[in-house]
Amino acid sequence: MRVLVTGASGLIGSALCDALFARGDDVVGLSRNPKRARRANPRVAWHKWEPTLERPDPAAFEGVEGVVNLLGERIDQRWTDEAKRKIMETRRQGTHNLVQAIEALEQRPRVLVSQSAVGYYGDRGETAVEEADGPGEGFDSEVTQAWEQAAHELDGSGVRLVVVRTGQVLTPEGGVLKELLMPFKLGVGGPLAGGKQYFPWIHIEDEVGILLWALDNEQVSGTINAAAPQPVTNKEFSKALGRAVNRPAITPVPGFVLDLKFGSEFGHVLRGGQRVIPKRTHELGFEFKHPEIGEALNDLV
Repeated sequence: MRVLVTGASGLIGSALCDALFARGDDVVGLSRNPKRARRANPRVAWHKWEPTLERPDPAAFEGVEGVVNLLGERIDQRWTDEAKRKIMETRRQGTHNLVQAIEALEQRPRVLVSQSAVGYYGDRGETAVEEADGPGEGFDSEVTQAWEQAAHELDGSGVRLVVVRTGQVLTPEGGVLKELLMPFKLGVGGPLAGGKQYFPWIHIEDEVGILLWALDNEQVSGTINAAAPQPVTNKEFSKALGRAVNRPAITPVPGFVLDLKFGSEFGHVLRGGQRVIPKRTHELGFEFKHPEIGEALNDLV
């Protein structure tokens, strides 16, 4: 298969490209800076694209059978007005421009797998949420709603659409796990802001597995959750990470520290969480390789 990937140089995108190459697929990538991206991964056929300003070059879609849309400004930062604009527009306008390009093609790809996030559900406390549940409140929910609405502009085009609401992807290469590993190895790690909030997580291997599965299987469409089937609280996650690195996890991080680092708005999001259940993902037949947090962290670290 020839697959076009937006966000191919990112944390998930890089892992996905490696998996696609490993099974013999060809990969096309879109980047603002193809020269730099080519140095990082020369096996990808790179094309230049400014996602918020234009549609991708139709030539990038030549021979492409599937598209995976992982585009988006990183959300784990201070939510200044400018940062929030980039977070929203890279997802909403970027996905809109991608969909418009696909619809204009004479030969369209068979499938678009478009990333979303469990932030769609907002802070739900201990209430379990699944794919059929509605959106929550807050900027993170607003962003994911707009992101998904842009992807659904493809409805009626004949292209199969899969929207993947992803939790915290665990990999030592980046994201939350990379940031937490050093303090936990030093014995100064612990739960965030009390630790009672649910922490929707997924092993990088299962995240990539879900994306490949969604690409390949014609029966998979609509919204699916990419979060491990055994959700844990932040306190339970912290204890499991402490065990994985053979260190105690007894140094709590107060909520105000999150505010100091990320600002009050994103700090508030980190003090909340979602108890996400991948109901449709299971019903459609995906089998998680790493469903339990202890085994997953042992595997990763």
